[in-house]
Amino acid sequence: MSLQTLASQNLQAIWERVLLPDRTQISPEQARYFLRLKFPNSNVRRMRALSAKGKRGTLTCEEDEALENYIRVGHLLGILQSRARQVLRTDRGVS
Repeated sequence: MSLQTLASQNLQAIWERVLLPDRTQISPEQARYFLRLKFPNSNVRRMRALSAKGKRGTLTCEEDEALENYIRVGHLLGILQSRARQVLRTDRGVS
């Protein structure tokens, strides 16, 4: 495993610990805020362009790293929003 890969995994693990509180630690107000978070349209366009280049096999190393970073952030955001939805379901008394 390369040093860069190891550093990247450690960075992701740190962000996960910071950004992914247990759902019992999220208030309904925070949950609603988390559900409003999204990538700006310019980033969505960039991700689509990078993805298309990736499918064609024409990504540079820098572009591949950028796409991987978008994927990591999107994954963390998805988990955070999933936990937020669980909080709001519980808050409404839905199991």
